[in-house]
Amino acid sequence: MSEPAPAPPAHAAGAVPTARLPRVLGAFALDLVVAVGVLLAVTFAVMMAWGAWRAFSAMPALGGSADAASLARAVGEPGALVQMLAAILGMSAAALVLYFWRRPATAHQRQWSWQAARSPRTWARALGAGVLVFAGSSLASWLISLTGAEPVPSNLALVDEAARRWPVFLVLFAVVLAPAYEELLFRRVLFGRFLDAGRPWLGVVLSSLAFALMHEVPGVSANPPLAVAMLLAVYSGMGAVFAWLYWRSGTLWAPIAAHAANNGLALLVHGLA
Repeated sequence: MSEPAPAPPAHAAGAVPTARLPRVLGAFALDLVVAVGVLLAVTFAVMMAWGAWRAFSAMPALGGSADAASLARAVGEPGALVQMLAAILGMSAAALVLYFWRRPATAHQRQWSWQAARSPRTWARALGAGVLVFAGSSLASWLISLTGAEPVPSNLALVDEAARRWPVFLVLFAVVLAPAYEELLFRRVLFGRFLDAGRPWLGVVLSSLAFALMHEVPGVSANPPLAVAMLLAVYSGMGAVFAWLYWRSGTLWAPIAAHAANNGLALLVHGLA
């Protein structure tokens, strides 16, 4: 006799009592502080390790003229591969620390997630959401270009270099690794906190804004303020769709698949351009 299907989580059944807003916002703020701290610490450690290795490798060639300026020139700037590795390790560390420390899944949540993942409807929704996000972002980019603004995503130069030198790793990074750890952090941890607290729409807004700011940090790129605002709006829309998909499907596999489909289509179109 087969086991009965697990009951959906309380938020899927609409039975979640609304938590006090200051408490939820405080927990969300702590999540963000921890995530940023872990991300920066791990990224700094990766860059320091790479710099030390480059300096050590360059010492024999420099000989006795290893002054600070010549050593800095020998070390150079980290390329696309190093930057992608730093991003993978930093963001995955932040996602895993927050997941296991702050918001681990219960046995029932895991059971329900796998049950939802076995439904063909879940994957149809995920694929549709991925295509919708890609089409929407492409349309937004075209409309933005009509205004005369030409926003350039901060990671475009990195993608271009990686596509030339490390195409296989770029696909692995953009289609497999990044969707997995970004969805774990932004949907399971950050949005999921509001979902379990009975405030899903507030969670959609705040987690999507955090997702956008992770992809386009104001003041870092050469984009003017209007272009930055447009990019943030596009990334926020993407995050909102992924959050809605997680909410309605009940499994993190759905937004991971949608995110992967969007990134894969973007790489394919970018490569054909």
